[in-house]
Amino acid sequence: MAEAKIAAIDIGSNSVRLVVAESTPSGYRVIDEERENTRLAASLAATGELDPDTMAESLGALKNFVSIARGYGAERLRAIATSAVRDAENGAEFCERVKAETGVTVEVISAREEARLAFMSVARAFDVAGKQVAIADIGGGSTEIVMASAGLVDEVYATRLGAVRLTERCKLGEEMSKKDLDRARKQIDRDLDKQVKKPPFVPSMLYGTGGTFTAMASMLLAREGAEEPTVRGYRTTLAEVDHLVSDLAKMKLEERGKMTGLNPRRADIIVAGLLVIEQIMRRLNVNVVQVHTGGVRDGLLLEMLRELSSPSEAITPEQSRAAVERLAENCGVDLPHARQAARLAGKLHAELAEPLGLDPADRELIETAAILANVGYLINFDKHHKHSYQLIRNSDLPGFERRELMLVACTARYHRGSRPKQKHREYKQLNDEDQDRVAKMAAILRLALALDRTHQQHVNDVRCNVKAGGVEVTVRSTGDAEVDLWAARRKVDLFERVFGRPVYFAAEK
Repeated sequence: MAEAKIAAIDIGSNSVRLVVAESTPSGYRVIDEERENTRLAASLAATGELDPDTMAESLGALKNFVSIARGYGAERLRAIATSAVRDAENGAEFCERVKAETGVTVEVISAREEARLAFMSVARAFDVAGKQVAIADIGGGSTEIVMASAGLVDEVYATRLGAVRLTERCKLGEEMSKKDLDRARKQIDRDLDKQVKKPPFVPSMLYGTGGTFTAMASMLLAREGAEEPTVRGYRTTLAEVDHLVSDLAKMKLEERGKMTGLNPRRADIIVAGLLVIEQIMRRLNVNVVQVHTGGVRDGLLLEMLRELSSPSEAITPEQSRAAVERLAENCGVDLPHARQAARLAGKLHAELAEPLGLDPADRELIETAAILANVGYLINFDKHHKHSYQLIRNSDLPGFERRELMLVACTARYHRGSRPKQKHREYKQLNDEDQDRVAKMAAILRLALALDRTHQQHVNDVRCNVKAGGVEVTVRSTGDAEVDLWAARRKVDLFERVFGRPVYFAAEK
């Protein structure tokens, strides 16, 4: 890809930021950046709307930023808005004004998308391969927490724990007593209880993105008397965060604003932000936090570069399958077993498609689900099917539309454990047609996986005969497939429930 100039604008709850970058062989280099603290989320917690004055200030900053980006000849400019605009009743009105006065369309991204972009940034800056880590992105209106294992996203927790929002909610800002701090900590814990009840693992490191983390690092470096302070990659402990909170809380707002390393415009919200860091570290049982100076904007730039460099040709089925198998292999999946399960699942689906009214096009989806069914072992064995769902859902597999990836993820999620139920969030969010497809594919997948219970690929072929009295599955094998047949007979419950027909197995040498 030839050198290209791109620009990203992040409309956050506390500030509006611009980054202009130029592509390089290894990624990009920043050629200009600008920031304006407009406090867009001010009064949002109390009124539910963006304040007219902060909207006007933010719009003024955006006009300037767009002009700067165009002055550099940016080929692409994307503007995203996060928590404040996402949550405000008049958020759409603000976006319309931006479009009318700058010509730029604002993309209001979800909390999950915000977390994904932050993770992309961290994964580029630090070696997270083979590690279990957490990423926290603290903004003015929300905090997103990502749990990732071996470079793959397992869980995303979206909370409303923004530094601005929490400051207003708990009436922080001026001098704070221990009682004030404890009250705020309890509020943070209540919010975390709603989302982060039981993390899937204890991370080896917490990476932090956002202004709260960089401000924390700057203040601690100043205390250490660092001559050439480098915020990026700075590490500190929970104990140091606790001490900093205690010291800042005792100060008057004016004193806090004079702290070396702290932007005076962040002085009123810094304690709230640090309290969020504290409680996240306690909740995740992690003692060390490392500061990342990138974040959502960096992730957005990386995505823009990928879009510019991606070939226009369609992904071939072979390329798609190769990517699926790479993901499985990276997660430690037994590939011979996974391929066998995919082959049997595909054959069963093809045999049953016409008599049971299945969509032949779903064969690729069920084969993909078979290969990826056990990727959740990467996290742990317990509830690995649920981890498989998260890893597949949060993957970026080429050749699959978002809806198809959700179907694969849900099918893999139900390869074991309970049957699909409306109370399950991942199943409930599918429409009626897709729920039916998932239930049927999961029922067939359970049989296919069971038919290689020994992981020795004894079963050569399967044939299905659908009659009024049930479904007869004839299994052809080499070697002793009795254990595989025994396992398959124990896995018929979901199939019989979904299709309303009993299943019988017969062996053929």
